[in-house]
Amino acid sequence: MTFAPAPAFTTRPQLTGTFGMAASTHWLATAAAQAMLERGGNAFDAVVAGGFVLHLAEPHLNGPGGDLVGIFTTADDPASPLVLMGQGPAPAAATIGHLRGEGLDLVPGAGALAAAVPGAVDAWLLLLRDHGTMELDEVLEPAIRCARDGTPVLPTTAATIARVADLFRDHWQTSASLWLPEGGVPQAGSLHRNPVYAEVLERLVAAGADAPDRETRIDAARHEWSTGFVAHAAASFVAGPHRHSSGTDHAGVITVDDFAAFTAGYEDAVSIRFRGVTVAKAGAWTQGPALLEALRILEPLPDGRLDVASAEGAHTVIETLKLVLADRDAYFGDGAPLDELLSAEYAAARRAQLGETASREWRPGALKAREPFRPPLRRDRDRQAAGTGEPTVDHRGATRGDTCHIDVVDRWGNIVSVTPSGGWLQSSPTIPELGFCLGTRLQMTWLDEDSPSALRPGARPRTTLTPTLLLDDAGAIAALGTPGGDQQDQWQLPMLLRMIVGGYTAQEAIDAPTLHTTALIDSFWPRTWEPAGVYVEDRLGEEVIADLERRGHDVVRAGDWRLGRLSAVGIDRAHGTLWAAANPRGMQGYAAGR
Repeated sequence: MTFAPAPAFTTRPQLTGTFGMAASTHWLATAAAQAMLERGGNAFDAVVAGGFVLHLAEPHLNGPGGDLVGIFTTADDPASPLVLMGQGPAPAAATIGHLRGEGLDLVPGAGALAAAVPGAVDAWLLLLRDHGTMELDEVLEPAIRCARDGTPVLPTTAATIARVADLFRDHWQTSASLWLPEGGVPQAGSLHRNPVYAEVLERLVAAGADAPDRETRIDAARHEWSTGFVAHAAASFVAGPHRHSSGTDHAGVITVDDFAAFTAGYEDAVSIRFRGVTVAKAGAWTQGPALLEALRILEPLPDGRLDVASAEGAHTVIETLKLVLADRDAYFGDGAPLDELLSAEYAAARRAQLGETASREWRPGALKAREPFRPPLRRDRDRQAAGTGEPTVDHRGATRGDTCHIDVVDRWGNIVSVTPSGGWLQSSPTIPELGFCLGTRLQMTWLDEDSPSALRPGARPRTTLTPTLLLDDAGAIAALGTPGGDQQDQWQLPMLLRMIVGGYTAQEAIDAPTLHTTALIDSFWPRTWEPAGVYVEDRLGEEVIADLERRGHDVVRAGDWRLGRLSAVGIDRAHGTLWAAANPRGMQGYAAGR
């Protein structure tokens, strides 16, 4: 049995060229990135420009108060992937005891008690300083223009605002002032302006105006962010009690000292070899190693069992994902024993647990010297939108969340993939002096000291953000990723299997129908679990869907084009070209290049 053939036609061409390529979840970010390449900038200048535009283009999916994870190689060292760490830690006063004392048994999904220290902006600026070539004012110009002149409101942005409009009117009046012009929900396609945020960016640029060189000018902006007006405005504002997703009012605990104590940084990637390709991810403070573990389990199986277009392949991939995501929830966090979790011996033991029918158990593996953390298994009886890849929000601001993504490759061979998230417009009340709000990444921690991802002051929460880099023996060949919270690695896995095993192009693999499981501990408040839930795109076909149901999977049909927002760029050394591919779902992700 072999892989199903790649589609004869795709929704769009896979772009090829020799100059530079960008792909993202929004056309404005892709355009900003490509503009930097056209001005002579490199991939890092381009990705930072696009990243700041995403704050304006997809404000319900990311913001300046959020976080990011990136992965890249440079033209000077193409075989050594590095991780860009833009995940801030828990504030010093964010303790289990404090939240328990507030009457909470989970970190809320909305409100400033759930705010980690914002990490995205410092990470973008660090990447620009160390690996870019352009001045900060040039790179921020597209975002400043979007903020001041206006950005078209997406239908999904308008829908998100509509869901939280009552919360904004009744409790978060500063958010209502920004997002409910004249008291109403903005129409899709109307221009939304955020002049306050434009001024924030201009003040960051101005902070380094008198500095003697480019690096010092960028560092001055970083310093202004972490110790100046941004930190003071944020800490002062969220100290006032406000409504949280728990339905109760609490004050945030983040301080100026928390801002000042954080700096973004770089880490070595974690990687495995799969069918001749090196797959590189961030460490166990993300969910990335779960994808690596899945590939370890699947590698020796016959090709047909790796093809989600077949009944057997769809079942095998879903059951594998259940196993590795159980390991994620039981063991992941800083200090997780990845050598054992990614070992051939452990993969073989987990492979032996793959059965012919759908498991309805939560089954972490057995490690030699560590007991699995067992989180509470809360059932969700009303999970209507869990598979859409857009944030699910209710009147309290409760949200499972989502994010955005951007990839860039340039003519010199620099390649970078970044998944920014957090600080969604529905995360917590808008800080009026800044034009944005803080994020809610701490909702992914547990109020239980036994958890490897427990809430701990100064510790990073385990994040769902998980971009991917592929390498051959000569260096990086592709960078890719997707929004989707807990689905990010689940949607990347079929794409990688189709590309590496099935021989699909990236665009063919992105366009192909996909699926994911909800049989995991949801990383987002209220942290629920569905024992055998599977979301599928209807295009998988009646035969595959019927077989999954026969095997005991609780299948939800998501529609023909609903799951995944993948994008990718790459290097084809055999032909001396660059390429890019983007997602058609939602009709807003685009690639560009020449």
